[in-house]
Amino acid sequence: MLRLPRLCPPARAPFFAALLCSLWLAAATPATAREVAGVNFAEKATVAGVPLVLNGAGVRHKAVFKVYAIGLYLPQTTHSAEETLSTKTPRRISVVMLRDIDSAELGQLFTRSMQENMDRTNASRLLPGIMRMSQVFSDHKRLKEGEGFQVDWIPGTGAVLTITGQSVGEPFREPEFFQMLMRIWLGPHPADWPLKDALLGLTNTP
Repeated sequence: MLRLPRLCPPARAPFFAALLCSLWLAAATPATAREVAGVNFAEKATVAGVPLVLNGAGVRHKAVFKVYAIGLYLPQTTHSAEETLSTKTPRRISVVMLRDIDSAELGQLFTRSMQENMDRTNASRLLPGIMRMSQVFSDHKRLKEGEGFQVDWIPGTGAVLTITGQSVGEPFREPEFFQMLMRIWLGPHPADWPLKDALLGLTNTP
């Protein structure tokens, strides 16, 4: 009779053998989430029916404080900041707060970063979108530790903003607006340089 090889030692095996077995099983099981500062980002997501993978994840620091953890999802991984800005296919930015923060303050931080990375030729056309996003966060009042938001880019629809699981307002339809939003973290003047590298998969997740 054909005997299948044992994956784990019998109960009478020494402790170290059982430990080796558990490590083998852990290595053989594919990871389904990546942990960043206590936040688990799924390795895969789906936006508008398109499967995405976690390109990178990291932590936004302000001075010595951790503000939020963020994950970037793309159809396929890339180390190129410019490739992440493509609007031909869906993508997602997912943010989870690591401390309580006033939403108006967060909106102001985003607005300032967008302006620092803005293509000046599109400034006047994109200003209404910037003001609307700032107002959305101001209206939400406060995000608590563990709460978060995500922005999904859906070609033909726009950038869909979801805060604490609820879709907020109309999509931001201009591709240039979504690209400007992405430049907060991936532009030439990112909010946090180590975070930019982490999102591009250039460094290990902190």
